[in-house]
Formats: sequence, structure tokens, C-alpha cells
Amino acid sequence: MKEPKLYRFPTRKYHAMAKTVLIVDDIEFVRKTLAEILTEARYQVVGEAADGNEALLQYQRLRPDIVTMDIVMPNMSGIEATRKIMRLDKAAKIVIISAMGQENLVMEAINVGARDYVLKPFTANDVVKTISRALVDEPGRPHRETQAI
Repeated sequence: MKEPKLYRFPTRKYHAMAKTVLIVDDIEFVRKTLAEILTEARYQVVGEAADGNEALLQYQRLRPDIVTMDIVMPNMSGIEATRKIMRLDKAAKIVIISAMGQENLVMEAINVGARDYVLKPFTANDVVKTISRALVDEPGRPHRETQAI
């Protein structure tokens, strides 16, 4: 009798079909939390950045499928980084991760090209649902209306 053929599947972390993510936040704890949530949800975190300047450089180098972007950061804000990334790549998918009370800034980020947003404090479910939704939306069209914040 012939032995059954065994197949090895990639681990979750390096799943061949995993969408790639760049995480941008000036607070390391937030970056690590998002990385854990997204890795558990079968995304591949390909880079992290602590400010808008790093985000722009990392985006150009890595070309991730999606970016999570904080708004208030040193050196270059998330709004300015979103604007510059969208100039480089009109199909870029950016989700804003921002603190409650910054709704006007979130609206501004949506207006310059961000697809969606998650407000801090967030749950893993909030993050995963929003990222998934942003990945299937049509390019150049925000998922949420700016008035909905």
C-alpha cells in the first residue's frame, strides 16, 4: 500500500496568501499590539514606522497591501504622510488609527485619501474588521462617509 503524501503548509506568520501590512504609530506599545492582532488574523506585518517620515520611506521600500496610520506623530503627521503616500500611489490603502477626540483630524485624513479609521482604545475585532473592509473597497473611495464620525 502506498504511503499518503504529506504536505507542509506555511505557518501563519508567513502564509503565502497573507496580505502585507505596514504599521505606523509613534508609540511602540501600540505598534506591538497591532502587530500581534494582525499576525493572529493571518496578516503579514512587513514593517513598522514611528513617524510620518519613516512611514513614507517604508512605504516606498515595502509597498504593503495596507497601512495602519496614527495621526499625531513627531516629524511628520499621519495626515501629511497619508497625503504623500497617496501622491506616490493612488491605489494605496490606508486605515487611520487615532485617539477619540481627534475626529476632525480623522475627517481630514479621510479627505486626503485614507480608506477608513479605528478609534483608540480599539479591540482586536475593530481592527481586523476595518482592515478587511478597507482591503476590499474600490480604490480611491473611502469606506466611510466623513460625516459618519
